[in-house]
Amino acid sequence: MDVNISIIVPCYNQAHFLEEALSSVLKQTYSNWECIIVNDGSPDNTGEIAREWCEKDNRFRYLYKENGGLSSARNAGIKISKGEYILPLDADDIIGKSFLATLISELIEDKSLAIVSCYSKFFIENTSNIVNELKPKGDTYHYLLYVNQLVATSLYRKRCWVEVGGYDEQMKTGFEDWEFWLAITKQGWKYKVIEEFLFYYRKSKKSMLVDTINNHFETTKEYVFKKHSDIYIKDFDNCMTVLFHQLRTYRSSEIKIKNSIEYKIAKIITKPFKLVKKLYS
Repeated sequence: MDVNISIIVPCYNQAHFLEEALSSVLKQTYSNWECIIVNDGSPDNTGEIAREWCEKDNRFRYLYKENGGLSSARNAGIKISKGEYILPLDADDIIGKSFLATLISELIEDKSLAIVSCYSKFFIENTSNIVNELKPKGDTYHYLLYVNQLVATSLYRKRCWVEVGGYDEQMKTGFEDWEFWLAITKQGWKYKVIEEFLFYYRKSKKSMLVDTINNHFETTKEYVFKKHSDIYIKDFDNCMTVLFHQLRTYRSSEIKIKNSIEYKIAKIITKPFKLVKKLYS
């Protein structure tokens, strides 16, 4: 089958959302695609749902692998893909009907582009309940240094994935897409953002992004900075300004908390318990 776009859908414990994501693929106005559903060793019924979709339309393909994380699942799907262009799509997100048609035309027309993205809407439960909007900026790696402007579901050339060696499989706690975009664009490639809302991101209380921000933000960011130290050294003065601004912001927040009435009351309440603990230690 001659395909132009390979859509990679990694799935781990999200079978309950998978139907909605795959339906959005099937509804695309652009038809020259394949969709590879990668079961990353999921203990739920991902395999059952995936096989049903493969029977429904032969453009859907199914791959099972042992659990290895999001980067590993994406890489596994891309390795067996046939398309010239790649679109990662998380199993709980949705693309608008004209997503593929709109984005691929940009990549075909402009050979300097590696990645094309778009405006995004964040939703809870269904796409009629929009809680946030994302309008990314820029066109080179300079815009990506300190803020990831591009959502993971952006269309890119497969040759770029080959050039940088795929997604970094050591990154299992998030931000792997940010690092991937940096790796590509620092080679001189550009990206473009379509100013249309064509992507819908499911906002969840429990998600990889939430876990990264709450538990792995500093260590993951440090890893990215060190891995791509060459571009951060080039931007040294600005880099120091950004990092020290973050430190001052954190320190200011900490001082505000310690000076708050709630903090002082909590300190008074817990003081007797600390004294008792000291006596018995």
